[in-house]
Amino acid sequence: MRAIGKTKGDVIFDIINYVILSILLLVLVYPIYFIVIASLSDPHAIYRGEVIYKIAGFNIDGYTRILHTPQIWIGYRNSLLYMTVGTLVNLFITIPAAYSLSRKDLIGKNIIMGIFVFTMFFGGGLIPTFILIRDLNLYNTPWIMIIMGGLNVYNMIVSRTFFQVNIPNELLEAAKIDGSTNTYFFLRIVIPLSKAIIAVMALYYGVGHWNNFFTGLIYLKDKELYPLQVVLRDILTQNQVLADMMSGDESFIEQQKIADSIKYGVIIVACIPMLILYPFVQRYFVKGVMIGAIKG
Repeated sequence: MRAIGKTKGDVIFDIINYVILSILLLVLVYPIYFIVIASLSDPHAIYRGEVIYKIAGFNIDGYTRILHTPQIWIGYRNSLLYMTVGTLVNLFITIPAAYSLSRKDLIGKNIIMGIFVFTMFFGGGLIPTFILIRDLNLYNTPWIMIIMGGLNVYNMIVSRTFFQVNIPNELLEAAKIDGSTNTYFFLRIVIPLSKAIIAVMALYYGVGHWNNFFTGLIYLKDKELYPLQVVLRDILTQNQVLADMMSGDESFIEQQKIADSIKYGVIIVACIPMLILYPFVQRYFVKGVMIGAIKG
């Protein structure tokens, strides 16, 4: 049987798609590429506009200074700790809650789900939340970075839908005939069958913890507890204040150029954990997210 060829309109449509997608790819990738080459270029070349598509004056002084800046590494350590422990706490809460709400025999599940959804649209506000955190003795403690946002309702809804689609009630009934309890069924059958959604949720929560800037800014005052994002914010703020106070000073301008080189290096260093984590869970995205979005 002869294959059906593309019409002229199909060819034009494909060309337009490729052109648009290529432009979008360039727009999204170039900023990342520029940061990489800028972090490895001479700061003076960056200011002269010579760094456009390749490294100009190979220079790793920015990375050298980063390695010798204790404040950055303290923030790096804290962010890794908050991300790791916080993600485990998130999964420990989200996965059991989502599975429970996916069960048809859960009494009052619609009321419980309604309460969860209510929190997506209404909150007490910053000041009442701050007072609550203070009264719970969580202010200026590492636990606030771990516990705050322990459950994301949207993620729970996606996980619940995944369980509804992939864990049929017949499977539970068969397990109970063999003498299985609900706890045994969840731990030994449901969890192994849910690696896709667990991996997706781990990445979602992990990225959220790694990028969590506001919580540390509001609820932490001890610099030894600052996450990396707050540390970077302080560095950028200090540089800007000094720039305003010492504008026109040639020696400071030189220091500012070096500081910008450090800034590009820090951006790369801050992205490394996510770049390492993503390839391990990327293959679960289509299965985990799409199945979790089939029905609500």
